[in-house]
Amino acid sequence: MSGARLRRAVSESVGGLPRRFWWLWTSTLVNRLGAFVATFLALYLTVERGYSASYAGLIGALYGLGSVVSSVGGGVLADRLGRRPTLLLAQTSTALSVAALGFVEHPVAIAALAWTVGLATNASRPAVQAMIADIVAPEDRVRAFALNYWAINMGFAVSSTAAGLIAQYSYQLLFLGEAVMVLACAVVVFVKLPETRPEHPEGARNSDRTEAEDTAVSHTAPTAVSIWTVLRHGRFMTVVALNLVMALLIQQAFVALPVSMGMEGFSSSDFGLVIAANGVLIVLVQIPITRVIQRRDPARMLVVSALLTGYGFGLHAFADSVAFYLVAVSVWTLGEVINSPTQMGLVVRLSPTHGRGRYQGVYVLSWSLASLLAPLLGGFVIDRFGPDALWGLSALLGTVMAVGYGLLRGMPSSPEEGGGGDTDGGVSLMHI
Repeated sequence: MSGARLRRAVSESVGGLPRRFWWLWTSTLVNRLGAFVATFLALYLTVERGYSASYAGLIGALYGLGSVVSSVGGGVLADRLGRRPTLLLAQTSTALSVAALGFVEHPVAIAALAWTVGLATNASRPAVQAMIADIVAPEDRVRAFALNYWAINMGFAVSSTAAGLIAQYSYQLLFLGEAVMVLACAVVVFVKLPETRPEHPEGARNSDRTEAEDTAVSHTAPTAVSIWTVLRHGRFMTVVALNLVMALLIQQAFVALPVSMGMEGFSSSDFGLVIAANGVLIVLVQIPITRVIQRRDPARMLVVSALLTGYGFGLHAFADSVAFYLVAVSVWTLGEVINSPTQMGLVVRLSPTHGRGRYQGVYVLSWSLASLLAPLLGGFVIDRFGPDALWGLSALLGTVMAVGYGLLRGMPSSPEEGGGGDTDGGVSLMHI
């Protein structure tokens, strides 16, 4: 590739986005670079503190339960208090609770703080995604969400490696290190990011529609959006349900895949190599693939992502070598790379401007629920029917998702200012 073409490709990938987006992106990257505790919490409890595996599992479940609660709560706060106050509250609470978790010893105190850490950590996600939607123009949102997702995975890849090295010296350094990094995120938000929440929801204009389309829906536009409004929005909840299935599949990579490979006689280092391919591929291909998909029909892209993800996991049933597992991981990682920014752009498109926090909260809830349900589902199927049955089920679920996204294609979306009503006067999903 010539220098001119390379510069053009870089400009098309990262150029033209607002300065505020890059400060938010920097905050996300710093946050993920310091995300040490969740990855090594079970190891810390069993090795360092001497607790049983069942107790570590309970703590992990409490952490996940806190995430479930804050998914919706964080979205409500982002709409009511604003994006900036919600981020500052969540990040400050995370820093304090993480630091305390590294020093308490009583099992009840550990359990309470683990729940609090899960609650505080996840509360920032709806606010971040709503702020991206507020800041970035509609035509650039898929690209912006892809860049944010890239930062998350880059930070996770680095933090996982660094955490392993730090833990050799002191687990307490992990907790304090994460607390410091999260406080650094709060400083970035406080200094560089003004509030982006629309001030007057009843007068807010939908930035995704023409003036004529805004006029057409103005007679049905409500002045408030509640959680019940979101839950009654049929098309949006269909997208959330499909994403729950997608998240359940992705979670199996960290829950069922190591178990399945262990039953086949592969070592922990084999699994480490295989799962590392997921993060490496995301970092390498997320941005160039987004350049290809961002102007294409999102519903069609979601169908492709569902098939790649489902059949990629299905390939694990036939894997008999590390190389074959790497091929399977590459297939479902491509599905993940296509799905994430496309679906987040779709969520914004279906959300009213003044209800973005709540809509993002319910969307994030699907990921939190998957983190709780995936271990139960994967363990049950493997125990009763074996790992091959789980991978076969994964291919079936991928097909179901593809059909679901295919049925959404061409259907009219609800008017954005309609707060989730299922009218027929909206814009086709093909034009999102």
